[in-house]
Amino acid sequence: MMKSNYRLSHVAFAVLGLVAERESHAKNINERIKERGMKNWTEIGKSSVYGVLKKLRKDELVNMRIEEQKEEGKAYTVKIYTITKYGLKVLKTKVYDTLRSFKGRRESDYDLALSMLPILSKEEQIEAFTNSLEIIKRDITMLKETEKVSIKKSMEQWNYYPLTIKALFYRPIIIMKTHMEFIKWILEQIEVEKEWRKY
Repeated sequence: MMKSNYRLSHVAFAVLGLVAERESHAKNINERIKERGMKNWTEIGKSSVYGVLKKLRKDELVNMRIEEQKEEGKAYTVKIYTITKYGLKVLKTKVYDTLRSFKGRRESDYDLALSMLPILSKEEQIEAFTNSLEIIKRDITMLKETEKVSIKKSMEQWNYYPLTIKALFYRPIIIMKTHMEFIKWILEQIEVEKEWRKY
C-alpha cells in the first residue's frame, strides 16, 4: 500500500471521510454528521466543517467548484467539494494506520483518577463507580435503540445493514460491557480492601 506522510487531525479525518463518500457541500456534510449522531462519538462540531474544508482545499486534499442550485424558485450558489487522488491516498493511509496501531481505548484522565483512588473515602469510591455503572447501562440502552433506527433506515435505503455501520454500534457496546466488568470487579475489591492509604 502506497502511504502518505500527511498528518490528518481528528476533525479533518472525519470531514475528509464524508467528502470521500460522495461530492458534498458544507451543509450536506453537517446534515450527515447530525443524521449519524457523529457529535456523540467524534470531536466534530458544526463550525468545524467550514474551516476544515478550507484547509483541506489549501492542502490539495479536496477540489472545490461553484455550482448554482435552486430551491423554492430561488437560485443560489454552493461550493461543492470532491476528494482528490492525493486526498484519497492520505485518507486510506490514516484509516489503515489507525486500525493497525490501535491498542484499545485508554483515557489518561481516567487512569490518573484510578491512581488517586485513596483521596476518596470508601463510600465515595463506591458511589462514584456505582454511578458510572448506571450511566454505562443507560448509554448501552440508548445505543441499542439508536441502532434499531439505523437498521431500519439501512434496510429502506440499501436493503441490507452495512458492516461499517454495524461496527460503529457493536464496538462501543462491547467496550462499555467490558468496562462494566471492570467496575464490578473494582467494587468487589473496594469492599474487601482492609487498609486505605490517605492523602
